[in-house]
Amino acid sequence: MRPSTLVRLALAGTRTDTARVALTALSAALATLVALAAFTVLAIPTPPATDGNGNGSRWSHQYANQLLVEPGLRGGTAFALLLLMIPVLALAGQCARLGAPARDRRLAAFRLAGATPGQVTRIAVLEAGLASLLGTLAGASVHFVGRELLDRPDARGRLVLPTDVLPTPGVLVAVLAGLPVVAALATALMLRRVSTTPFGVLRTHRRERGPRPWAGVLIGAGLAAFVAVEPVTRLYDRRDTDPPSWLVPALLVSGGLAAMIGVVVGTGWISWTVGRMLHRYARGPAALLAARRLTADPWAGSRTFAALLAAVLLGAGAAGLREYFVAAGELSRRTGGGLAGDDGFYLRTMDLVDLAVAVAMLVAAGGLVVAMVEGITARRRAYAALVATGVPRPTLGRSIAWQSLAPAVPAVAVALAVGLLLARGLFRTPTAEHYNEVCDATAQLCADPATRARHTRVVAMPDVTVPPDVPLEQLALLGAGALAGVLATVGVGLLFLRASTAVEELRVT
Repeated sequence: MRPSTLVRLALAGTRTDTARVALTALSAALATLVALAAFTVLAIPTPPATDGNGNGSRWSHQYANQLLVEPGLRGGTAFALLLLMIPVLALAGQCARLGAPARDRRLAAFRLAGATPGQVTRIAVLEAGLASLLGTLAGASVHFVGRELLDRPDARGRLVLPTDVLPTPGVLVAVLAGLPVVAALATALMLRRVSTTPFGVLRTHRRERGPRPWAGVLIGAGLAAFVAVEPVTRLYDRRDTDPPSWLVPALLVSGGLAAMIGVVVGTGWISWTVGRMLHRYARGPAALLAARRLTADPWAGSRTFAALLAAVLLGAGAAGLREYFVAAGELSRRTGGGLAGDDGFYLRTMDLVDLAVAVAMLVAAGGLVVAMVEGITARRRAYAALVATGVPRPTLGRSIAWQSLAPAVPAVAVALAVGLLLARGLFRTPTAEHYNEVCDATAQLCADPATRARHTRVVAMPDVTVPPDVPLEQLALLGAGALAGVLATVGVGLLFLRASTAVEELRVT
């Protein structure tokens, strides 16, 4: 099959296929913008240490934002930006499943027309790759145009954003070519267990029993990695040596990813367990229908709520970190050291992190909407059969609500707890040594600078400790926002339920 024919077949299809390609391209564009922004921050050069740039501080004073000025803060800023790619990539995964039944029928038609299984797989892979390539080029265009439009120094000649630097050509090529390649490889990986025949698409499953709670091991490993950071650094301090530069970042990245994967994968076990409990104790038809669906496909919750749970976990960790900075600021005010004068900067930085979490949750909500609509349209024949046999549509609507909320509530609670524990494991209770000067003489001798030093001694006081508060209000708002997003998604999905349960849908093949 010629390459031009493959391209035409990959881009052909119905309006649903066009919507899937467009949404996949939009996700790739968002991921490109985030990646280019992160690597642009890392590309800021560090000036040489001279007395003219802050007594050897090597700060980049051409920027107005302190996160860009200080070299030590740029790595964390770039890492936070890269974390925003998690919900964006999850959105791309949800968009790739949109209209899956219609795509399966189209691929089966290609096989019926004489295409080989390998050619059909290449068509599906090329569709994902081309959509991601279009989105990547669009995102790069927006980045470069925005770079020119926002390159406006303020009255003091400082830039708000790093519009004066660009990532290296190698990084640009890696981003622009890497995202489409990753999308194509992910599609090929998902098609490993798919057998396309002229009569339909068959997916093989080897699971006969429910998920096991092994995700808790990943969560425990992630928490242990965060807790180990302080003992490891203290061990190297006692040896009077510096730890390897890769050690602490490796612990943080591996621990964070392990905890996040554990929370997401654990949602499958939560869905299975909740489904069994509903099947045993529920009495209404809506709950029983939801129970059967949850036990039949428990991993649907992991796929659907992956981005939302990742955003909730990051938000809970940010809330815990904010309370640590508040406690550290109070400690500095009591002892006169530590974060004195800088706690406001750290709290303003946490405001930016909260904004990033809010954006991530909005992107995750978009993925939930796509997943909900795709699930209803994919099962429209089953829903139409239920309505035709006498099941009321409101019962189906309540069943869909049960399917979404029953696993979402405990999963969000677990994500909140794990995020807070990660923050507590990395940033312990702030403690400071406290010393007082005591003058063992009369008030006249102590007031005289000439004699005060001879009668003054330094007394070690008990360590001052300020335990961080548990951010119950922020955690409640974060959890309520996540569940409100799930409810809004259910409401949007119910709008498609009436059209998907028409009697005519029984004739859909």
